[in-house]
Amino acid sequence: MNADQVFRKCAWRLIPFLTLLYIINFLDRVNVGFAALTMNKDLGFSPAIFGFGAGVFFMGYAVFQVPANVMLERIGARRWICCILVAWGLLSSSNAWVQTPTQFHVLRFILGAAEAGFVPGIFFYLTLWFPPSYRGRFIASFMAAAPLSGVVGGPLSGWILGLGDMAGLHSWQWLFLLEGLPACLLGFVVLKVLPDGPSSARWLNAEEKKTITQNLSAGGVIEHRELWSALTDIRVIAMGLVNFGVLAGANGVALWFPQIVKATGFSTLVTGFVVALPNLISAFVMMAWGRSSDARGERAWHIAIPALIAATSFIAASFSQADMFILVALGLTQIMLWSAIAPLIAFPSFLSGSAAAGGIALIVSIGQLGGFLGSTLIGVVKERTGDYSAAMATIGVMLLAAAGIALLLGRNMAPPRREAVAAQT
Repeated sequence: MNADQVFRKCAWRLIPFLTLLYIINFLDRVNVGFAALTMNKDLGFSPAIFGFGAGVFFMGYAVFQVPANVMLERIGARRWICCILVAWGLLSSSNAWVQTPTQFHVLRFILGAAEAGFVPGIFFYLTLWFPPSYRGRFIASFMAAAPLSGVVGGPLSGWILGLGDMAGLHSWQWLFLLEGLPACLLGFVVLKVLPDGPSSARWLNAEEKKTITQNLSAGGVIEHRELWSALTDIRVIAMGLVNFGVLAGANGVALWFPQIVKATGFSTLVTGFVVALPNLISAFVMMAWGRSSDARGERAWHIAIPALIAATSFIAASFSQADMFILVALGLTQIMLWSAIAPLIAFPSFLSGSAAAGGIALIVSIGQLGGFLGSTLIGVVKERTGDYSAAMATIGVMLLAAAGIALLLGRNMAPPRREAVAAQT
């Protein structure tokens, strides 16, 4: 069995289950956007109150990501990811009982803190299995769960809201309850099916484990293995700034798109399907884009091109008065921004061990501050001006800056080893 077969075997064992976990994770993160269709009226939340509550999640997410990833590296993936899933499932369900803006904001912050270790933890986990020349495609396959959660969650959330009030609970309360509990159950499944790393995988023989170890050690030049050296590397911070712009757009659209669509006159159920369409397209595009990044051994342009297209779409939407054009433009931004994330996370191939755990977490953490800004900015601008135009234009400019930083990084970083790329084609 050659290296390509070994890594394909690992991918089939790991990626589908990790993707399922991320679908549940992302659904619990953004279902508040659908809940807002009825929750805001029931609780009297203004756009600014909702926007801050949706966005403050990312503050909790950002603050706790680095320590959470360090914990994963020290105590192992199985136990730590189990704890994360159970905690976020319970907290997400608890949103059903918020009554005041303060309760909403505090619970969203704590939910972000609980989820903080999951996504960067999985990014680090994948570095234990796959060398740099394989990471773009497999990170993209895992990340495809985010838009897929919109494909599943959009119609599902619309259907739950359409059921109306039952058993003394509003429909948005049932939404939080029904979509939060699966994470608790899957947390215990993690203990049964997820190995801490290749060395503890019973479905790999000794020769396959040796192949993984050899390819990881030959995957590229490792400059940092210690945590602090990664956290102070200017390239890691710059990647975080790129992620800041990308997630300001991606999460801003994800959290506000249901309300934007609904405002054009669609029913709640149809809104779910409209939101699902760009997410479905995103899943296929981002996997193809991640594979392209690996095949070409190139990361910077694979980040910059989608960011530039998304920036253009945001700015064009900010000047348009045509509802259909705005919906198409925002759908295109989603497709492009999700495609940029896998090449970005695969970029820092010069990190290993604690440095990889902390460095990847820092990149994601800085990005989550962008998620907070994007969501909050849209809410404040909507309340003060009555539309979303100024916020869209601002996020578009941020994405232009992100694309420029990515291209500057590309000029100062060596691409993945061409021998490794050639060996798999």
